[in-house]
Amino acid sequence: MAYASLREFIQRLDKAGELRRIKKEVEPYLEISAIADRTMKLPDGGPALLFENVAGSKFPLAINVMGSRKRMSWALGVDDLEEVAAEIAALTRLPGDMPQGLMGKLKLLPQLGQLGAIAPKTITSGAACQQVVKIGDEASLDDIPILTCWPDDGGPFITLPLVFTRDPSGKRNVGMYRIQKFGPRETGMHWQRHKVGSRHYAEHEAKGNDIPVAIVLGGDPAITYAATAPLPDDIDELVFAGFIRKKPVELVKCKTIDAEVPADADFVIEGVVPAGERRREGPFGDHTGYYSLADDYPVFKVTAITHRKDAIYPATIVGPPPMEDKYLGLATERLFLPLVRLMVPEVVDYYLPAEGVFHNLALVRIKKRYPGHAFKVMHALWGLGQMMFTKCIVVVDDDVDVQNPADVVWRVLANIDPERDITFVKGPHDVLDHASQYPSFGSKMGVDGTRKWADEGFTREWPEVLKMSPEVVRKVDAIWRTLGIEDRN
Repeated sequence: MAYASLREFIQRLDKAGELRRIKKEVEPYLEISAIADRTMKLPDGGPALLFENVAGSKFPLAINVMGSRKRMSWALGVDDLEEVAAEIAALTRLPGDMPQGLMGKLKLLPQLGQLGAIAPKTITSGAACQQVVKIGDEASLDDIPILTCWPDDGGPFITLPLVFTRDPSGKRNVGMYRIQKFGPRETGMHWQRHKVGSRHYAEHEAKGNDIPVAIVLGGDPAITYAATAPLPDDIDELVFAGFIRKKPVELVKCKTIDAEVPADADFVIEGVVPAGERRREGPFGDHTGYYSLADDYPVFKVTAITHRKDAIYPATIVGPPPMEDKYLGLATERLFLPLVRLMVPEVVDYYLPAEGVFHNLALVRIKKRYPGHAFKVMHALWGLGQMMFTKCIVVVDDDVDVQNPADVVWRVLANIDPERDITFVKGPHDVLDHASQYPSFGSKMGVDGTRKWADEGFTREWPEVLKMSPEVVRKVDAIWRTLGIEDRN
């Protein structure tokens, strides 16, 4: 399903008992973040929070709305993330199942037509995001309850922004990059060097041109998720959002810049990022659990702010895991498994533990078919988009449950000879990685935790895993029910 607004999604959470309304006045400086941090550490991510009385602002603030598997699934309009993953898997099977002959290909038209039907559509009037319009000096970020999350942060940060840019040819990108507030009409723009927004800016700057940018907040949460998704460059985030929500994203033209934004948004901050201008941004308490260091980044100049009359400010906080972003990462893990398998078909499953902050550790389950297969998979994954940032890849056999880290730790530590089974390579690192030898560049580790074969040089006999005989299991199943022992599995 598609949500007409962030408020509609929050109302669903409220009716389901997934929301806590906080009526007491709370400060956006550290207090809201401290409450959210404690909440996110609760079992299953704690409830979503709606702060109805934020000091210094007339707008309510929502946080942790996607902070559980259930709410993350609901945000994408399904009961469970695997439903969307199955739809993506069906699309990835199209090339292999492509019917032969003209009549066979015609049978695919309804399925392919669905993709064309979800392309964004532009409307010319009635956009909720422009119910209130403030241009020039009337536009002020001071009206918005922007959070200061951690004590040593460089200032308040917008933490859940959708940043709309276009390259010089007009190709759109929607990304999520933190936005530090410098003043009522000026912010930083944290465009990391590997991100598409940074490339768009560099291409405009090389021509001596400023780049128009729109910062969108709120609206259908499926669009917010799409901005975080590691999509291939040729896939428009808004088409992907339309695919998830089964409905095209409606766009409206901005008031002061040449850009289009989702009409259902809660806030739209319009502006430009001038060529050649940099300012010190940060530090910032980041999802790594450490402060990312201050550095020079481009500057965003506000030209207008538009919003709904009943706007809700969406926010999140990142820091020592688990946090709300655990479930955004889980959505990406499940939804993009079919695409990973399209490129590396021997992958059965993978798991990105929240403690690995999504790019420090990947546990990978494969169907091993030949000597050295685990190492082949590691290198293939390091060559896939943002998987290039993965600091450590651990590969295990098909009978290991990678969704259960305890099973992985047992099997891997039992199976490896460290000198033989660990490899080190060099490559790009996430800009936020503070431990790499050089900024954005360092080493990675691959661990082959699979059983070793004779033609991999293993000359001893590999033992079998302990398993009870099936006959005894069947007999004990009947006895077990009479024992009154609680089965916690």
